[in-house]
Amino acid sequence: MEKAIGMLLLLTMTVLPLMAQVAAGRSEVSQTEEDKLAEAEVRRLNAEEGQAFLNKDPKTLDRLWSDDMVVTNPLNKFVTKQQVLRMVESGFLVIASFDRQIEYLRVYVDTVIVAGSETALWGGKMPNAGKTEHLRFTAIWMKQHGRWQEVVRHANIVPQE
Repeated sequence: MEKAIGMLLLLTMTVLPLMAQVAAGRSEVSQTEEDKLAEAEVRRLNAEEGQAFLNKDPKTLDRLWSDDMVVTNPLNKFVTKQQVLRMVESGFLVIASFDRQIEYLRVYVDTVIVAGSETALWGGKMPNAGKTEHLRFTAIWMKQHGRWQEVVRHANIVPQE
C-alpha cells in the first residue's frame, strides 16, 4: 500500500508540472483571429515599405509612417520622419537593392513589434554608397486612426567579422 501511495505521489508530482507547462505553452502560441489579421497586415506593410525605398517613393513612406515617427538609422543618427523623407526626396538616401527577413513579430493589441535582419545595397549620396551591408532592425507599428503605421525604428549595421 505504501508503495502504491508513493508511486501515485511520484506520478502526481511529475505529471502536474508537465500539464502546467503544456497549458502555458499553448496559451503563448495561440493567437486570436484579430492578432493573425494584424500580423498579416504588418508583414504586408513591411514589404510595401521595402518596395517604397527601392522605388524612391516618399509618398508611400509618408503614408506608412506615423507623423511622429523617429528612427535611429544605420548612420547612427536620430532622425524624424520628415528628415528621412527629405533624404529620400533629395536623393541622399537611396537603396539600390534590399532584402528584409522578419525573425520576430509579436502583436500586443494595437502595437506590433517587428525585428529581424536586412541586406541593403546603398546608393545615392550616402557615405556608404556602392556597399552592401547587413543590418539588424527593430520596428514598432501601432494602429493609429484605424490603420497600422510605423512609429519607431532602430537599425544598425552589423560589423563584418
